[in-house]
Amino acid sequence: MVLAAGRGERMRPLTDQVPKPLLTVGGKPLIVYHLEKLSRLGVKHVVINLAWLGGQIRAALGDGARWQLQIHYSDEGEQALETGGGILHALPLLGPQPFLVVNADVFTEFDFGAVRIAPEALAQLVLVANPLHHPRGDFALANGRVQEQGGARWTYSGIGLYRPELFASCSPGKFPLLPLLRRAIAGSRLHGQVFEGAWSDVGSVERLAALQ
Repeated sequence: MVLAAGRGERMRPLTDQVPKPLLTVGGKPLIVYHLEKLSRLGVKHVVINLAWLGGQIRAALGDGARWQLQIHYSDEGEQALETGGGILHALPLLGPQPFLVVNADVFTEFDFGAVRIAPEALAQLVLVANPLHHPRGDFALANGRVQEQGGARWTYSGIGLYRPELFASCSPGKFPLLPLLRRAIAGSRLHGQVFEGAWSDVGSVERLAALQ
């Protein structure tokens, strides 16, 4: 699943007319880098959630055939459901097996095929070194398990492998992902790995310019 429904408030005015996933880096929309990489891995089905200017994303990407993919769209209406609500809304399209989730607005050399999930884990997060705009990070990592405190801290990259069971007790609507991750941490069922290669969260006009 590629998360593409956000408004991109911090990237205004660029995102007033163009949805953030279609902003270009090196002459190519951000989301297309992900689709190309997924296609090279042999992925066949991709779910993309839509909200703000979602029609533009649908028109630009179509059915995915040019990347040998089948794109399925999860339309959230005018108001995005946040990450948790958006994934829950898309579960009928994602099926019963673990699924990869990628933020459309990250630019990275990470190999999506390098993430695996243990049988007891509800999710496997890819963590990266804390960027300048997020110096305190999100989580610690000990023996492959994500923790809220203790040891060096890392930033969630926006890339993870999730089991549908993580969302088992959720009700439809708008809600964030973090409370679900914290609940999985409490049960020692949130695992993680560190990626130390190129990664950028294209979350502001300045960061987009720097990446260019």
